[in-house]
Amino acid sequence: MNQHQSNRFFFNVDWITILIYVALCAIGWVNIYSAVYGPEKADEFFRFSSTYGKQLIFILLGLVLGLSILLFDAKFFSVFAPIVYGTTLVLLLLVLLIGNEVGGNKAWIAIGSFKLQPAEFAKFGTALLLARYIGNFNPKLNDIKSIFIAGLIVGAPLLLILLQPDAGSALVFLSFLFPLYREGLSGYFLLVLLGLIVLFIAAFLVSFKILIPLILAAGGLIIYLNKKRRNYIITVVLICLVAIGYLFFVKAAYNNILKPHQRSRIEVILGLKSDPKGVGYNVIQSKIAIGAGQATGRGFLEGTQTKFEYVPAQSTDFIFSTIGEEWGFVGSLVVIGLFTILLLRIINLAERQRSTFSRVYGYCVASILFFHLFINIGMTIGIVPVIGIPLPFISYGGSSLWSFTVLLFIFLKLDSNRMGFM
Repeated sequence: MNQHQSNRFFFNVDWITILIYVALCAIGWVNIYSAVYGPEKADEFFRFSSTYGKQLIFILLGLVLGLSILLFDAKFFSVFAPIVYGTTLVLLLLVLLIGNEVGGNKAWIAIGSFKLQPAEFAKFGTALLLARYIGNFNPKLNDIKSIFIAGLIVGAPLLLILLQPDAGSALVFLSFLFPLYREGLSGYFLLVLLGLIVLFIAAFLVSFKILIPLILAAGGLIIYLNKKRRNYIITVVLICLVAIGYLFFVKAAYNNILKPHQRSRIEVILGLKSDPKGVGYNVIQSKIAIGAGQATGRGFLEGTQTKFEYVPAQSTDFIFSTIGEEWGFVGSLVVIGLFTILLLRIINLAERQRSTFSRVYGYCVASILFFHLFINIGMTIGIVPVIGIPLPFISYGGSSLWSFTVLLFIFLKLDSNRMGFM
């Protein structure tokens, strides 16, 4: 790389986004240290065998990985998108055959002492292929063929992850609806998704003896008000039948596919049962920890919920409870504020791209990060079920940190070359 190319490289890269990334990683490391710290472990500060020592290695390697991605030719990611996607599918198949079971999910491949989670890497693999498909073929996302192909790209890894079964990671793939919507997918699909969620909840809160007549009555009223539109009437009848069939499918899947602890989490969040010493314990203790932080927090290393390990998975899925307890509302607001700035910046960068590939990929990045942020913080404060997905750049774990790093830095590379990428 000559001097001119080097200057251009440093000038074009969005260093503000990288600084936010570094800040979030640093916040994550500090809180992981606090979550597992104890007086008896004070001499482990520089021991890389400790949890925070390993995370420091993950962060440093992640930075090297991210900066290395910036040295690639931007066109590499479009050309090799099918290979990257295919590799992640092979890894997802391998994990079903030789994977290690952790927390009830067969989602990990052991490589020495390190455990690789292919589901994390499948996210950027899917984002790359989806962006390539839309960028290269410019499909009209209002015809069945185009929707089917896009759905197949997203659905293949989703189904393989469900077989592990890792419902949390699988749900993240629903975030790809938003970039598809940005590229022309009808808003009706988002309404259908919302309707499916509402029906899912209603299946548990309302008796079928009441719910099915309500659906039929609503359909009948719509038909009566539009009785002169024959094709419209047929559509409404089909929707009603599909809705009723979906309700029975939900109940069957709930009873036969979901594991007992997954069913219990849904029942607790919907208020159907109270289990303060079982599946509801995590959320109760997390809410106590966050509430105890009040405005400015109890202080670094001073969280009692954290120190006495009342909150399970404090350094991973429930890391936000440590932030809330020790840094309070102000600290939590800083973290959420950094994520908000990051998401808005990614969307702004995506909109200025000259290539469809780069724009679609940028929206995929923003959607995945937002989904993780909303679900992770939502489960720590008790507004969504506990489904076990990490807080990007902050939760402990090499697979999640590196996958989010690759996801973000590929987009930063595409953005740095936006004037030359066609």
